[in-house]
Amino acid sequence: MNVDLKTDLFGIILKSPLILGSGPLSYNAEGMISGYKAGAGAVVTKTIRNRAAINPYPHMAISGRNTMINAEKWSDISAEMWVEQEIPKAKEAGVVVIASIGHTPGEVMNWAAAVDRAGADMIELVSYRQEMIVDMIRIARELTAKPVIAKLSPNWHDPVTTAQAALDQGADGVTAMDSVGPVLRIDIRSGRPLLGSEKGHGWLTGSAIKPIILRYVAEIADQTDKPVIGIGGVVTAEDVVEMLMAGAAAVGLCTAAILKGVAYLTRLNREIKKLLVELKYESPAAVCGAALPNLYKQEVLDRFTFSFNEKICTECMACVKVCPYQARSLSVGGGEKKMELDEKLCRYCGLCASVCPTDALSLEGTSPPAGTAPPSPPAGTTHSPGTLRPHRNNINGGIKRNVQ
Repeated sequence: MNVDLKTDLFGIILKSPLILGSGPLSYNAEGMISGYKAGAGAVVTKTIRNRAAINPYPHMAISGRNTMINAEKWSDISAEMWVEQEIPKAKEAGVVVIASIGHTPGEVMNWAAAVDRAGADMIELVSYRQEMIVDMIRIARELTAKPVIAKLSPNWHDPVTTAQAALDQGADGVTAMDSVGPVLRIDIRSGRPLLGSEKGHGWLTGSAIKPIILRYVAEIADQTDKPVIGIGGVVTAEDVVEMLMAGAAAVGLCTAAILKGVAYLTRLNREIKKLLVELKYESPAAVCGAALPNLYKQEVLDRFTFSFNEKICTECMACVKVCPYQARSLSVGGGEKKMELDEKLCRYCGLCASVCPTDALSLEGTSPPAGTAPPSPPAGTTHSPGTLRPHRNNINGGIKRNVQ
């Protein structure tokens, strides 16, 4: 199968579904060019504001595997420099540029038309305050014909409703989402916070936030045919495909590229292609929204059954160790492996199968809950262009669940 990673976003063809999100790596034109050459389909500028940022020291730290905490602010170079030098230079090098503007309606008024004239292909608007984003969209829509994207925050009270309001006001799509916070980490040797910000507060990014972001991407994508850029917690090719399946039209990443180096994008594109071949998808667009019809309308109350393949079991005993109810055992002897389950103790939580590194232990589903929809549409089905539609609740297909 020949997999093509080209992605159509607002009529602009990206060479890859990967978007290098606004952050340290896109600090200026040179950083953006590096990201684009490494394989990003588009690159988002550091957020442009009226005044250049002054960051506290230190303002970034690791916080678990593929996860960071940061107190870095917007761009530390002036808006004028972005408009006069950085965006034009990035465009001359062929970069698909998404100009990030924040955080107030007044700043959108000041810079939306300017970044348009400088050559930005799209404009992403970001604010820390939920009540401002809709006005920011309205103003930008009056100043530019370029695609305008509303970047949402998981810290807002109801970002899904805000997404809908932004789209109603003229946004061409949404980015879901910004970092999670404020959060705090403390160095136990010194008793001081890891970051030099006020109260040591920062924002969480990377793998730890992926389940939060996926939930919002799926919920927003299920309510609109407008493109959703999913960003937050994406590290591996599996993460990219999962985000696409949740309804993302393109996938942003930032923390992974910081921690692994921007050249990691080249490898990630190769791995995405390989995975799409394995899953029999010919393009990222074919994956977009594939999981949405399978989200359950109601709780699944029919128990699944366990399947055990002793040939690929490594005897790691992870399934036995994690069982809170001591319901599972594995005996090895005489060249045979025997998996046993005490059904009186087992609550069918599924954790044991989810920790199996080889899928030797997996879950086999039963019939879907009563009153749910027909099976999922074929792979490759995507939302057709259109406007907001009512929330679909008739979502569920036939189940055969292999927990990864």
